[in-house]
Amino acid sequence: MPKRMVIPSSLDACRKVEDQLLGEVLGHGFSEAATFAIRLALEEGLNNAIRHGNAYDASKTVEVCYEVDHHRAAITITDQGRGFDPGAVPDPTADENIEKPCGRGIMLMRAFMDEVSFSERGNQVHLVKRND
Repeated sequence: MPKRMVIPSSLDACRKVEDQLLGEVLGHGFSEAATFAIRLALEEGLNNAIRHGNAYDASKTVEVCYEVDHHRAAITITDQGRGFDPGAVPDPTADENIEKPCGRGIMLMRAFMDEVSFSERGNQVHLVKRND
C-alpha cells in the first residue's frame, strides 16, 4: 500500500522523508548501490521541488508518495509550483553549460534510477528503482 507524507518547503524537512523511505528500502534488501541511487534521486527530487518548484515558499508543501517492496521502490514527488518543461532544461554536460548549476539534478536522477518521468504540468516527478 502506498505511503504518503506532506512536508513543508524546507530542506530540513527532507530528512524525515529520507530516513523513513530509506529505512524501508534497507528493510526490503536493496543493495548498497541501489540504496545510494534511491537516496541521491530522492534528495535531488526533493531539493528541486522545494527550491525550484515551490521557490522556498513556506506556505507551500511537497507531497511524497512511495511504495517499497522486495522488487522495486516507486516514489512520486509533487510540489505546488507552476511546473516546468523538462525538455527545455539545458544539457549540463554540454560545453556551454559546464559552469551552469541547472539541470544536474535531473541528469543524476535519470542516471541512477530505472525510470524517471514528469507530469505534463511538470510539477511532479515519478522515480522507480528495481531491486535487481
